[in-house]
Amino acid sequence: MGIVFTLVALVGLLAALGHVGYVAMLNNAAKKKGAAGAEIAAYSKSRLPVAGGAAGVALLGLLFTSGGFGMDVIGVILALGGGFVGYRGLQQERAKYPTGG
Repeated sequence: MGIVFTLVALVGLLAALGHVGYVAMLNNAAKKKGAAGAEIAAYSKSRLPVAGGAAGVALLGLLFTSGGFGMDVIGVILALGGGFVGYRGLQQERAKYPTGG
């Protein structure tokens, strides 16, 4: 059961890190635009603590999965919560500021 909990927690962490990466990419692109990207840069700076917090909670959850069964359950709950917040945040950022492709 421990390996399954660890893998689930890892997926949650990756989702949260995806949000951090997207917000950082938005911030970097907005800074390159100068004054034209000032609004997006301010928005991405305000979202970075949320993304970082979700990633931190997911990482903490992943670390908890190395304990006993009780800690595994708590770790999975934390990691899934952080991953869910990260995933929903990523979807919101992508809807508001889609990247060209």
